[in-house]
Parts: sequence; structure tokens; C-alpha cells
Amino acid sequence: MEIKKISRLAMLLAISVTLNIIESFLPIFNGYIPGFKIGLANIVILIVIYVYNFKDVLIISILRVFLVGILRTGLFSPSFFFSLSGSILSIITMYLAKKYTKLSIIGVSILGSISHTIGQIIMAIIFYNLNMIYYMAFALIFSIPTGILIGFLAKEIKKTLDTSIEWQNN
Repeated sequence: MEIKKISRLAMLLAISVTLNIIESFLPIFNGYIPGFKIGLANIVILIVIYVYNFKDVLIISILRVFLVGILRTGLFSPSFFFSLSGSILSIITMYLAKKYTKLSIIGVSILGSISHTIGQIIMAIIFYNLNMIYYMAFALIFSIPTGILIGFLAKEIKKTLDTSIEWQNN
């Protein structure tokens, strides 16, 4: 792997970790809706899906979850496993949707948001009990607008990056 690609991926990882940590301090929904976040770090994940390959996005996403676990939520805590399961399921879903459908980046983001929620609920059922399934419908309702927002932001940022001379000179 060339040094420019490694440097770019490291920068994107740092941005995703920073966005994740900043978001955890935002009081918008914190405490009102348990476990609900907009998913700002997924802007970076979407860009990596569209610019790099599956292996790269999987590595960036898993490293982000581990780094945020170390820095903020606690490594191997329930929230770490919720984030890990949601991230892995959403990455697989988004990558397959990008590769095999004609969905826009916003459509791919919505699927990623929905699958992230499903992954988290599955892990909540494993950690707690089957009653967590009742939270799924409520959580999925919020997945759609957040998926739209994150997809729109990723689309606009990617559009800006695509016109950047430095970004084009891989």
C-alpha cells in the first residue's frame, strides 16, 4: 500500500474518531432517546466506501470503534459491542448496496443507518433480553432521517473532494 493512501486513510480515521467523540458530547438527543446518535462519523465511512475498497472501509470502521472504545465508551463495554455490531452490519450492507444497486449515496446511507440500528438491537437482545426487539420499530423510525442527513452531507463533501486537485492526485 502506498504512503499517500495510508496517510489519507489515517487522516480519515482521525476525522471519524473526532466526529464520533464530538457527537457524544452534543446534548441534542443525549438522554432523551437511549442510544440515539446522528452518526456523524458515518460521513467519513460513506466517503471511504465510495473512494476505496471494502477492506479499507472495514479496517477504518473497526479501528474507529476500537479507538472510540479506548478513548470514550470503554473497550469491550456494552456500547462498544453495540457500535461494533452496528458498524459491521452497516458496512456490509452499504458496500453491497453500492456495488449491486443503483441507489444514490443517500439511499446507501439510509440502508446503512437502518442496518446499523438492526445490528445494535441484535446485540442488545444478546446482552439484555428479547424485549429489546420492541425498541426496534422506534429506533428504525429515526434511522431514515439520520440516513438521509448523513448521506446528503457525505454527497456534498465527496463532491467537494472530487473537485480538489490534491484529492485527485492519489
